[in-house]
Amino acid sequence: MAYAVIFAILVAWWNTIRPTNDRIWQTDVAVLPYATIKGDRVTVHNIRNFNYRTETDFTPAYYDKTYDLRRLDSVDLVAVYWMGPAIAHTLLSFGFGGKDYLAVSIETRKEQGEGYSTIKGFFKQYELYYVVADERDVIRVRTNYRRDPPEDVYLYRLRGTKENARDLFLEYMKQIKTLKEHPEFYNTLTTNCTTTIWFNSLVNPGHPPFSWKLLLSGHVPEYLYEYGRLDTSIPFPELQKESLINARAEAADKDPDFSRRIRKGLPGF
Repeated sequence: MAYAVIFAILVAWWNTIRPTNDRIWQTDVAVLPYATIKGDRVTVHNIRNFNYRTETDFTPAYYDKTYDLRRLDSVDLVAVYWMGPAIAHTLLSFGFGGKDYLAVSIETRKEQGEGYSTIKGFFKQYELYYVVADERDVIRVRTNYRRDPPEDVYLYRLRGTKENARDLFLEYMKQIKTLKEHPEFYNTLTTNCTTTIWFNSLVNPGHPPFSWKLLLSGHVPEYLYEYGRLDTSIPFPELQKESLINARAEAADKDPDFSRRIRKGLPGF
């Protein structure tokens, strides 16, 4: 009975811990994005586009941009590796007419002076945050500036219909609106960078089923290849090798045509 009472007290205390948007946040996650939708036009506010000198030395900058859903014609998967083949950070980038790209990376919202811990991520230590960014920010910081450890970045074109791309994009916009009004906690297992992508994809019929490869996120590109969602005209090892974009991104650097240059000649593009 004593153990049951103690357990009940712990559960009651645990349920009092609530997420909030009111903390002293690190600069890179300090500003919340949000979207306003009028018919086929979606205006995304606070798109991050930092000017980096090093990974930690940068000038914050944001802009607003209106996207026409009728021009949404691609969704790309970005997979980032820094600790071996089993674990990767994954994010999506939505393309409009082969010209405009909006990247969304699902991450932890850390307070100033706070570091990331996989273990802490299980215990309501971080709020959930959608980094909505220009590719010159969220991709280039990984390819051109992170050195300790360096990161290998791969870019894959996802196969699917325009209707599915539209529904997925609108689901993302819905989620960033919800987080602005009702913050949630990040969880290392259930609401991380990869599982949240999968949960968002449930808006579309025929989405890939849940797999252990979503938990060992480094295997996600191979899993999508096996499910026919990537270019299958060449074997996966060859596709993976040709999808590495670090050299392209380093060459493009601050070029306004960064997104087109990192894709030029890639398989499936």
